[in-house]
Amino acid sequence: MALDPNDKPNQPITKFESMLKTDDVYFFDAEDFEDIIHHYLNNGKISLAKKAIKIGLQQHPESMELKLLDVEVLVFENNLELAEKILDKLQLYDSTNEEIYIQRANIYSKKDNHEAAVALLHQALELTAESFDIYALLGMEYLFMDDFEKAKIHFMKCVSFDEQDYSSLYNVIYCFEFLEDYNGAIQYLNDYLERNPYCQVAWHQLGKQYFTLKMYDEALAAFDFAIIADDTFIGAYFEKGKVLEKLGKYNEAIENYETTITIDDPTSHAYLRIGKCHEKLKNDDLAKFYFYQTVHEDPLLDKGWLAITDFYYKKGNNERALYYINKAINIDGENAKYWKKCARIHAALENYDEADFAFKQAVDLGNYELDTWLNWAEVVTQNEEVEAAIQILLQGLEFYPEEAVILYKMAGLYLMANDPVKAQYRFRKALKKTLINSQLLKKNSPPFSIPCGRET
Repeated sequence: MALDPNDKPNQPITKFESMLKTDDVYFFDAEDFEDIIHHYLNNGKISLAKKAIKIGLQQHPESMELKLLDVEVLVFENNLELAEKILDKLQLYDSTNEEIYIQRANIYSKKDNHEAAVALLHQALELTAESFDIYALLGMEYLFMDDFEKAKIHFMKCVSFDEQDYSSLYNVIYCFEFLEDYNGAIQYLNDYLERNPYCQVAWHQLGKQYFTLKMYDEALAAFDFAIIADDTFIGAYFEKGKVLEKLGKYNEAIENYETTITIDDPTSHAYLRIGKCHEKLKNDDLAKFYFYQTVHEDPLLDKGWLAITDFYYKKGNNERALYYINKAINIDGENAKYWKKCARIHAALENYDEADFAFKQAVDLGNYELDTWLNWAEVVTQNEEVEAAIQILLQGLEFYPEEAVILYKMAGLYLMANDPVKAQYRFRKALKKTLINSQLLKKNSPPFSIPCGRET
């Protein structure tokens, strides 16, 4: 079994490191070498682990466990061919060693053959009663295969073996979330909390499920219990702040975000949320201060730059908004959100050539939202390039073939281009879609009646 990475070096490790600093050669039991190697692997000291393996095999050349640890490092370093050769030899001596099948499964996983990896891990399960690690590996393989139902089942087995295995608990909830089974996640977490009522991780995850379902009172209660279980749990304070924001309790939300800053180093996300709360409270100077703190803490956080830009944009200070969105673009010119915002600001300033260029950049970078096509076409129309505007809307129509608004705008553009035939064609299509949508809306709407009252 691997050592806890937080364990302090014991006597064999101290003795081994002392040996490395001298020309002396000390003898260790094979088990001591295993402990030394596990310690280095768990702490990411691969070169020291390899030295321990080499010396260990010199002193214990027949040790199966040391050879398997050698294979583990070879697989980690993608030296798969040599690892397989060693495993072939080991299997001739002991075909019932489950670790051989586990390492072969790791090799297949590295080669993206997850079905074969799963088959080998099931063979390993038949050979050992200590199956905790194997279930965790199976869970990961099913995740790679996007089989979230089976992944969930295997991670649940890990939690049933060790209810303090929070990594597997997180993976169980991740599977529930991916399957959009939030009620299932809530039921699972409530059952878990019946057995572990002081588990801050489970309360935190339960609160997030309630938040997703917009059950804000239940979410607040869950985050409060997480904080009771651990009053230094930053994630619980932050998520509680988000709930309070949704409830319009901005001052209380600020208190929770500020608590995260007092517990640990401040984060750009906390500064951003505090700024947003102050903005809602009309505390413009404080909002602006925290938005600046956001980008100071993390210059690459796009939401921070967009918050500053939006702050000035909403105030009608488009020149200032343009200055900050350009700073953002200079940092990350591949961000489609930056370019779209830049285009809207240029349009507000009637810089139509610049707006046209910015919208093109946004689309080239993958922003295909409906309003992008509509606003881009409008900008080009303002620039008196009607044909170009039509071509833009034709592209947009490929993404939104059912949107009547595009067809109506195209009809108008064809009229501007003196092409009444195409204008009429697009208008009729738009009208037809409008009627269809209206009928669908009427069909799916609940019936209502007008109450009869006495005439006055």
